[in-house]
Amino acid sequence: MKAYLESIGRSAEAFVATVGSMALMFFQAVMYAFVPPIKFRNIFKQMEFVGVQSLFVVILTGTFTGMVLALQSYNALKRFGAESLVGPSVALSMARELGPVLSGLMVTGRAGSAMATELGTMRVTEQIDALFTMAVNPVKHLVVPRIIAGVCMFPVLTVIADFVGVIGGYMVGVKLLGINAGVYIGRTVDFVQVSDITTGLTKSLVFGLITSLVACYYGYYTMGGAEGVGKSATSSVVLASVLILVSDYLLSSLMS
Repeated sequence: MKAYLESIGRSAEAFVATVGSMALMFFQAVMYAFVPPIKFRNIFKQMEFVGVQSLFVVILTGTFTGMVLALQSYNALKRFGAESLVGPSVALSMARELGPVLSGLMVTGRAGSAMATELGTMRVTEQIDALFTMAVNPVKHLVVPRIIAGVCMFPVLTVIADFVGVIGGYMVGVKLLGINAGVYIGRTVDFVQVSDITTGLTKSLVFGLITSLVACYYGYYTMGGAEGVGKSATSSVVLASVLILVSDYLLSSLMS
């Protein structure tokens, strides 16, 4: 019993320490983001890595998600004689939930793991320590550009995922299932509001912050050589993915 309670206590202590360290890194990043000099070259480089290099996987995911949504929505709504609502169903699902969530999860697996691996490798090879010796703040130089890139590029990727998802749903609904194109587009325009789109974009901002912050934290505090780098990459992807799903529910309940 004593050993069990001690393990619970150690787990709670580790959790509190992790949350505190992550919050401290976040506040440091926010502070250093406005302290000159601002390295726009580093920021644009990270934006290209997070955004441009993730386009293919986001487009692929969004397109097939929209196609599947159209197919399944048609099968369900046909039983009630409401096939004309397939378009709004696809658009609302993509804009409010699946666009930001699936984009966040896919980019977390691709870019988040790479961030953690890169910073972890720099930590175990003592490159971060070398920055200290050269009077360069590692948080400002390494963490800030990645967080800015995540926050800026996740909404862009979400918009792209929403767009290709709606196009994919249109192709299946109109070209494959025979729904009237005018009805499909007209019902979609009637039901989808600007607030639905802004809800998804707000979520994507939070998801971008979560992914970049968690990845930078685990990479920055990597220990244990090559094995530690692998553990940091895995832990960052798992934790960021879980936090994306949890925050998605919380944000949905607040903005519904």
